[in-house]
Amino acid sequence: MTKTEKKPGIVTRNLNVTFNGVPAIENIDLELHRNTVTAVIGPSGCGKSTFLRALNLMHDMTPKCKVTGQITILDKEITEYTGVELRKRVGMIFQKPNPFPDMSIFDNVISGWKLSGMHNKKFYNEIAEKALRNSDLWDEVKDRLKEPAISLSGGQQQRLCIARTLAVEPYIILMDEPTSALDPISTQNVENTIYRLKSEYTFIIVTHNMQQAARISDVTAFFYLGKLVEVGSTRKIFTNPDEKLTEDYVSGKFG
Repeated sequence: MTKTEKKPGIVTRNLNVTFNGVPAIENIDLELHRNTVTAVIGPSGCGKSTFLRALNLMHDMTPKCKVTGQITILDKEITEYTGVELRKRVGMIFQKPNPFPDMSIFDNVISGWKLSGMHNKKFYNEIAEKALRNSDLWDEVKDRLKEPAISLSGGQQQRLCIARTLAVEPYIILMDEPTSALDPISTQNVENTIYRLKSEYTFIIVTHNMQQAARISDVTAFFYLGKLVEVGSTRKIFTNPDEKLTEDYVSGKFG
């Protein structure tokens, strides 16, 4: 591997997910490199979120859901991880902010370490400040750390959730439409955080916002009716895709 080549962070081979026997995604073959931002695009119901959740074993909690095929996370089969190990390496940010409502801002950030049994006040202080700085929230909350997390605005809550994810130092961060419920300024704050941190983390973001995908991603994968239609550099997907279906979607002819 040359210095210009990037190692795979996530590889899927013949990945299938069914609900009650009905296919949601079929035969997904993807190789997503480390320290890049990949946008997953496509119309509603095409399998984007289903794909994302498969990468974090979230379908294991869904009755009558079956996942088949191969998923490799950081050169290791996903089935070789325990749930705790996997979620420490692969974080997840959801569409709507979900801070723990009964906890303070500070306790939300360090909650992952508390659950792991770590008890070190100095470490907590250092990791909380680092995570809040990396999520571009520190200056807004540094004097409010003991206040309830739900006292924050929606955009701040989403950045708090990002800080909570960053605090446990994952390698990969999955984002399922993380800005769809946010105002334009909050959206820009989240996008700036992703762009600034991509040299340290691997991001995979599901988005319906074509402008957002074009702004922040290095690679774009287009899903349609549960299948991967095309994947390539974002510039190519948006300016010269191989598939007519991709061209029609990114140009707004359907969606």
